[in-house]
Amino acid sequence: VQLQASGGGLVQAGGSLRLSCAASGRTFRSYVMGWFRQAPGKDREFVAAIAGSVGLTYYADSLKGRFTISRDNTKNTVYLQMNSLKPEDTAVYYCAAVRGVVGSARPQEYDYWGQGTQVTVSS
Repeated sequence: VQLQASGGGLVQAGGSLRLSCAASGRTFRSYVMGWFRQAPGKDREFVAAIAGSVGLTYYADSLKGRFTISRDNTKNTVYLQMNSLKPEDTAVYYCAAVRGVVGSARPQEYDYWGQGTQVTVSS
């Protein structure tokens, strides 16, 4: 599985961005898709995940209500809608995939990673 993330950029605090992650392959539905982020000098942090078949979603508690993960299995794409962005959301955002049915917040459980897309939120 190859993952290509896009949609990052520079936005003012309070603004919104939608990230996309396109996946190769014909079994996209079989994969749990996750978003993680990593700020300079910090560990990679779980953002959200979505299961393949029924679309169960999982979020970092601190981001619930501002971020929404979704997927379109017909387009092999997962999205991350980010609203009310704050400067502390500044990070490189990565999409990841693992075959399975249950989402995970642990990056070591994901087998495939995209290249990351930079999100910068100015104050």
